[in-house]
Amino acid sequence: MSSHYELLPAAQGAAWNEFAAAHPHGDVLQCWEWGELKSRTGWQANVLAARRGTEIVAGALVLRRHGPLGLGIAYCPRGPLLAAYDAAAWREFVQAVRQLSPAPRPVLLKVDPALPEGPAARAALAEAGLRSAAGAYGAFGGTQPRHVMKVDIALDEEALLGSFHHKTRYNIRLAARKGVVVRQATDRGDIATFYALLEETARRDGFRVRAQSYFEGLWDLVLARGLGALFLATVQGEPLAGAISFRLGRQGWYVYGASAGHRRQLMPSHLVQWEMMRWAQAHGCAVYDMRGVAPADAPEDDPLRGLNRFKAGFGAQHTEYVGEWDASLRRPLAALLTAGLQVARRLRTAGRPRRETAPHAAPSAER
Repeated sequence: MSSHYELLPAAQGAAWNEFAAAHPHGDVLQCWEWGELKSRTGWQANVLAARRGTEIVAGALVLRRHGPLGLGIAYCPRGPLLAAYDAAAWREFVQAVRQLSPAPRPVLLKVDPALPEGPAARAALAEAGLRSAAGAYGAFGGTQPRHVMKVDIALDEEALLGSFHHKTRYNIRLAARKGVVVRQATDRGDIATFYALLEETARRDGFRVRAQSYFEGLWDLVLARGLGALFLATVQGEPLAGAISFRLGRQGWYVYGASAGHRRQLMPSHLVQWEMMRWAQAHGCAVYDMRGVAPADAPEDDPLRGLNRFKAGFGAQHTEYVGEWDASLRRPLAALLTAGLQVARRLRTAGRPRRETAPHAAPSAER
């Protein structure tokens, strides 16, 4: 049955979030509030949805902006949310994006749904006319990480702690024994403390971070509305580590992390992770996504392998997604835009190390 898509008004934001939370491949980056945040950074954000009666049955948060050469680009972070393996549903969604107006009318659509890698997902996308984005780029293989590690937290606390590697359990207890205290931030001013740690981490490990105002917007639009939390680890009042976690429905995500360069022997990042998992559990989450890592078969000298080892200590299991795919909405302009994006990406990353984040940090969410 064909679907009729429409742009949802702000009054339907809560209904959209409920749909995203219940969808088997839903993600917090598809929430209404994420679109509001991205609207502050040059994107035009809309939720494009199809209904059956009054019920939302498919759709996506669609971000639009002008790309290289002034050509319009559309992007669905961790979306769209469709019948995953139904090529007809994908074709209908692409057609709906093609008809979006007003400007910028996109010539290229990028999607990176949270679909596990496999022949069924690839076949549906390819049959619908999408193609895998040319080449893996960035340390994590796309705008969103293609390879992630997830922890099953649908256990009681004792069983969850017992599922960790013995060294990870030891480090968590060591941090607590040495006086490290982790608290959930309740004041917007704590963003400044976290950002100072993030800047220190960026200088140490050679990656770039957004302005502090971006994280203040993240507080206002996402954390303060109950979709996430900031955690800070201190010893005798001195900040040692911080992290931001998101949640939606039955899932939690570790999204941003930072740590001081000194007193790391106190293992504050281990205790932060444990407290974030406990927080996710308390809000009904069954899965805790620690986000980007190296591919499971990456060589031991891969700069990201340290992330895999750190996260595996918490019992996290590797998941590979289908990756980023493109739909040409207006040929040959889409080909021209794709070439422009590749050139811009090469210029932006020239001379930068492959590791884009700290060993105990998560990759940034949508750039």
